[in-house]
Amino acid sequence: MIRFEHVTKRYADRAGGGTGGADGPPAVDDLTFDVAEGELVTLVGPSGCGKTTTMKMVNRLVEPTSGRILLGGEDVAAVDPVRLRRTIGYVIQQVGLFPHRTVLDNTATVPALLGWKKARARERAAELLDLVGLDPGRYGRRYPEQLSGGQRQRVGVARALAADPPVLLMDEPFGAVDPVVRERLQTEFLNLQATVRKTVLLVTHDLAEAVRLGDRIAVYGQGRIEQFDTPATVLAAPANPYVADFVGADRALRRLAVTPLTEADLDPVAGPAPVGDPAPAPGPVPAPVLLPPRKGSGPLRENPAPGAPRLPLGVSLKDALAALLQDDAGLIAVHAPGDPARILGTLTTAGVHRALRRRTAGESGTGPVGPR
Repeated sequence: MIRFEHVTKRYADRAGGGTGGADGPPAVDDLTFDVAEGELVTLVGPSGCGKTTTMKMVNRLVEPTSGRILLGGEDVAAVDPVRLRRTIGYVIQQVGLFPHRTVLDNTATVPALLGWKKARARERAAELLDLVGLDPGRYGRRYPEQLSGGQRQRVGVARALAADPPVLLMDEPFGAVDPVVRERLQTEFLNLQATVRKTVLLVTHDLAEAVRLGDRIAVYGQGRIEQFDTPATVLAAPANPYVADFVGADRALRRLAVTPLTEADLDPVAGPAPVGDPAPAPGPVPAPVLLPPRKGSGPLRENPAPGAPRLPLGVSLKDALAALLQDDAGLIAVHAPGDPARILGTLTTAGVHRALRRRTAGESGTGPVGPR
């Protein structure tokens, strides 16, 4: 959907006596990479590394010095910039809502510019507000100053999606809100992306956000991508010392958030799972009863009581470890997705450790250096 081909951007080196031409050092240097349709790619790196410049070249807010950018196979340089921008969703940190327009009218901005009839544009705006969790009947007539920061950010996302663009550009979209609201907005956006499946370029300086949101991560050095891969691979196998230093010594802990719990990580249970109480309330868990070990496996554990805490298979190891640490029993029952009555096994802290070590060993040495 998005393709960069040897793209470089230079600005005038006025400090060095430049005359206004593009004679300065490259802000972005010879980038070549692809973003697949429906993929969410996060661009992460320190301030001034070129990630926002990269994103702005897609909708021609910044023009490249050389190279070309293709959107759906078409060179964006050949498209009228105004028409181009109306087909690309754009979300920025400060949202940029019009203060004199209602939330509903703000959301309907792009459809109105595209010539939609007012009723149709407002109907689409109401649908999008509902999709991002804002009741249009309650919030549609309000003005931006009457909303919280998190609510304004949701309106910004709704506005970007209003004309159903195939591509969404997001520049630090959740950076202006507090950590609690940011995490909630990230969760809501992931749920929204699972529904709408847009092609997304998201700029962030927050590695945790990049890891959580991205299907793939582009880790920037100075104007260049040092590694471009899945979050799990970047964390397990940094391509070079720069990436290793950027992701930090605690990258194994960060991997918990992007590593799903599988059936191979579980200890087996003894006997069939209970059929009653499919959605038990959290409560104290009796200590597990260890039974004779079965050849080739860990010890069998007694089936958890109906009130035992449970998690579905497929949750992240981070969520699983958090549940384990909040419970005195030291184990969590794991059930089949969508079927809390069918217990597949139990998870312990030792199981989390085994799972992470096994995946780290399996992925070490596989992380390719990113596109140059």
